[in-house]
Amino acid sequence: MSKKNKSIVKSGLVLTLMTFASRIMGLIREMTKASFLGTGLYADSFTVAFMIPNLFRRLFAENAISVAFIPTFKEYLGKGDDDENKKNTQQFLNATFTLVTFLTACVVVLGILVTPFIMPLFCKAPAAGSPDYAAQFEYYLLEFNETTVLTRIMFPYLFLISIAAFFQGILNSCNIFAPSGFTPVMFNGIVILSTYLLAPHTSNPARAMSLGVIIGGSVQALFQWPFVRKTGWKVGIASIKKAFTNPGTRKVLSLIAPTIIGIAAYQMNDTVSTSLAKHVGPGIASSLSYSLRLQELILGIFAVSIGTVILPDLSGFAHKKDWTQFNSMLLQAIKIMTLISIPITAYSLISGREIISLLYKNKLFDDESVRLTLGEFRFHIAGLLFIALNRVISPAFYAQEKPKLPTLAGLVNFGSNILLVLILSRPMGGNGIALALSLASLLNTVFLFIFMKKMEAMEVGRLVKGTLLYSLKMIIMSVIAAAPCWFLHAKLVELFASYGRLIAYGAPVIITGLLFAVIGVAELVVTRDEIISVILKKVKK
Repeated sequence: MSKKNKSIVKSGLVLTLMTFASRIMGLIREMTKASFLGTGLYADSFTVAFMIPNLFRRLFAENAISVAFIPTFKEYLGKGDDDENKKNTQQFLNATFTLVTFLTACVVVLGILVTPFIMPLFCKAPAAGSPDYAAQFEYYLLEFNETTVLTRIMFPYLFLISIAAFFQGILNSCNIFAPSGFTPVMFNGIVILSTYLLAPHTSNPARAMSLGVIIGGSVQALFQWPFVRKTGWKVGIASIKKAFTNPGTRKVLSLIAPTIIGIAAYQMNDTVSTSLAKHVGPGIASSLSYSLRLQELILGIFAVSIGTVILPDLSGFAHKKDWTQFNSMLLQAIKIMTLISIPITAYSLISGREIISLLYKNKLFDDESVRLTLGEFRFHIAGLLFIALNRVISPAFYAQEKPKLPTLAGLVNFGSNILLVLILSRPMGGNGIALALSLASLLNTVFLFIFMKKMEAMEVGRLVKGTLLYSLKMIIMSVIAAAPCWFLHAKLVELFASYGRLIAYGAPVIITGLLFAVIGVAELVVTRDEIISVILKKVKK
């Protein structure tokens, strides 16, 4: 394995530690939400309200800005250190910062104004003449008003997180990952702390959490600013005219336009699915949110970390036209995702009920909440591998400045997901919505591999063959590791059933988890797996 490929593991481990802490804090945030809000009206209202600015956050900030900004900025950095290039690069940074803040400020103001008009998409009014119409209409009005208020409180989060994402783009381009990896830890901690401190002083805990989101977003931006200054680059304001006419920002806009369409297609899955979930029944929207948080805990630790680390290097290889290293790094990242996703999927299917009960069951999160979340989690986790692969394959297209291809795959994902949701949500409820997302993610992965043929010097056959063979290996090894855990699981649940929540659910999870991990690692060592070999060498050092 080349030194560059080994750097994926090295850089990935550093960022993974940060992301792991972030996802743990995110999980604690959801546990706090489950304890304060359960799966009732306020939980559904907060889920919808946070989802709306979050949709725009992903469009303008973390994904779209990164995949358009980083390759362009890396290109500037690769032109040399002469005074003229430094001047042009600084002008590009100022123009981009102005563009980001101007556009997001416009969206925030417009969003706050139009919020009441889009609420009917998420809040279903009862049919006139229906049984208990008066009570249902009162519930509808409360839900409508609360969701509107929460959405307006959290919309400015888009502006704050967009600035934070811009700072992250600068740092990541300079191969500095730790500060950006740490900011979500602080964000989640602030939301949790705000909920406990402000809930007694607000009309309901959902508003306390919403205020925490705004405070946390401010900290995410401010914390990264000193690290950006240490890189030697400044962040200033340019005129609106210069912001739109700068050659660098024009290139960013040309890249970001199709990227936004692609990401919009993917993220609209959540929006439409949540809208339909609100019509399926109470508690479905929030239980889907809890299920996705568990999936994202796993996904975010590895997929986001590896995707963030490889994008600057892939961009560099593409600029140098070093296609051998480009293909090797991409295949390495795919195998890492497969090594993580398949075993965790197998284990989660065994211990899902205990994991959900251990993490969420408390106060307002009762047995019915566990039942709703468990059914959806089993279908969500089935698509973990495909979502993870999409996260690491997409940067290969952006590195070659071909964002239209993943955009097409995203449109396929969106169309198929909505169609499947409409078909499956009626007979299967929330489970059907979760299954639709997993099947649509599978289609997205397939189309990404197909579209690779249109990219320069891609060894598609090698990548597909390597992915399939390594996936088959992981499936076989996961089944072998899961078999004894499956038989032991029921006995452990029965043995600890009479104890308190932490022991009753925690003991079976820990014991079967350790057994599964020991068997799995032993299999990797015996088969001399290339990925585990590199990781073990890093641990020894």
